[in-house]
Amino acid sequence: MDPARILVVDDEPIILKSLRELLRGEGYEVDLAQSGEEALTKMDGGGFDVVLSDIAMPGMTGLDLLAEIKAKAPDVIVILITGYGNIEDAVNSIKLGAYEYLTKPLNDVDIKLALERSLEHRRLKLENIALRKTLDERFKLDQIIGHDHKMLKVFEIIEAVAPTEATVLVTGESGTGKTLLARAIHHSSPRHSRPLLEVSCGALAENLLESELFGHVKGSFTGASSAKAGKFEVVRGGTMFLDEIDTLPLRLQVKLLRVLQERKFERVGSNETITADVRIIAAANQDLEEAIEAGTFRRDLYYRLHVVSLHLPPLRERVADIPMLIDHFIERFSEVHNKQVAGISDEARAVLMQHSWPGNARELENAIERAVILTRGEYLTLDNLPASCIQGASSAPTPPIGAIESLKHELAKAEKKIIDEALRRNNGNRNKTCAMLKINRTTLYNKMKRFDILGR
Repeated sequence: MDPARILVVDDEPIILKSLRELLRGEGYEVDLAQSGEEALTKMDGGGFDVVLSDIAMPGMTGLDLLAEIKAKAPDVIVILITGYGNIEDAVNSIKLGAYEYLTKPLNDVDIKLALERSLEHRRLKLENIALRKTLDERFKLDQIIGHDHKMLKVFEIIEAVAPTEATVLVTGESGTGKTLLARAIHHSSPRHSRPLLEVSCGALAENLLESELFGHVKGSFTGASSAKAGKFEVVRGGTMFLDEIDTLPLRLQVKLLRVLQERKFERVGSNETITADVRIIAAANQDLEEAIEAGTFRRDLYYRLHVVSLHLPPLRERVADIPMLIDHFIERFSEVHNKQVAGISDEARAVLMQHSWPGNARELENAIERAVILTRGEYLTLDNLPASCIQGASSAPTPPIGAIESLKHELAKAEKKIIDEALRRNNGNRNKTCAMLKINRTTLYNKMKRFDILGR
C-alpha cells in the first residue's frame, strides 16, 4: 500500500523542516507549503490525504485555506494548528469542517495520534462511499436477471412503485428473490440514502421479535438489563423489510397495523409514544388469504400491506430465464473466486434446464458457485454439478429420442434472437449490448461467433 501523502502548511520554515523530518520518519510522504496560496497550488495536482496547517498565517489564514479545501476537495482531511488557548479559532475550525485541531507548542505524540486517527477516519469514509456505490449497483433494478414475460411484468410494477411511499407485499416461494426485490425497491427509492433493515419474522420467538421490532425499556422483562431501541426507531427515514410476514403472531400484527395506520408505537414496558418514519415492504411464502380463512392472519392488516402486490414466479415457471441466470452466475463467481471460467458445456446446461429447481434461483446460484469452485477447466461440466441437479434431471419423465437436441436447438434460437435484438437496439455497439445483456465482451464475442453474426 502506498504511504499516505501529507501536505504541511506553515509560514515558519523551522516548523516545516521539523514536521517533515518527524512525518517522514513515520513513513509518510510529505510535501511543504509556506502559505495558503502555495498550498492550494500544490493541491491542484491532487493526491493528498491530509493537510496539516497552521491557522495564523499572513495573507490566507488556515481557516480560509480550510474553506477552500472543503469546497474543492471535500475528501481531504484537514488538521489545523492553533496557538495555545485560542479556543475561538479551534471552535471555528471544527465548524468549518476540520477533522481536528492541535495547540502549540506541538507534541510529537499528539501529532502522530492525530494523523493516525484522521487517516483511519478517511479510510472508513472512502470504504463507506465505495460500499454504497457497490450496493447501488448490486441492487438497482437493472441488475435483476429475467426476460420471461412474468418477470417483465414484475419489473414494470417495481419501476412504478419504487419512487413512491406505498407499502409493498411480495409473495412467492422461498428462493425466488423476494429479498433482492425489496433491496431493489429501496435502492431505487427516495429513501435509498437511509437504512434498509431486514427482519425475518419467523426466526425469533414472539417476545424477542417484539423487542427487536419495537424496542424495550430497562426491566420490562427478565433479562432486560438496559433499554434498547427497536428497529422501527433505528430505521427512521429508511425502509423495513419484514420477511415471512405470514408467521407474525396475531398480537404483534395488531402493533404492526397501528404503525401502518397511525405511524406510532411504544417500546415494550413503556407508555411513551414514538413516531415511526418508515416504509414497509413485506414478504410472505404462504397464501395470506388462506391464512386469513384459517384465523392466523388479520384481514385488516392484509389490506394495509396489500397496497401494491408483487408475485415472483418460481424458476420452473420461467425456464427461459435459466440460461441467462447461468451465464450471470458464472461471470459473477468467476470474479469472486478468481477463476477463469468461460462458460458451461452443452450437456451440463441441458441438465440444468431439465431440473425442477425446488429451491428456485437461490438453488441455481449455489449450484453454479459450487461448480465454479470445483472446476479445473475453462468450462463447467456435468462432473462439477451437484448430484441433486443431475438426479433431479434424470428423475424427470424420460424425453423422446432427440428431445435434448431439440431443447438445445430451441435455446440457441432464443439466445440468437435476444442477441440480435440487443445489437439492433444498440446500433451494433458491443459495449452497450454487453451492459444490456449483463455479460462480458468475451461471452458476447463467443456467442456471436457461435451464431455466425460476427460479420454483421
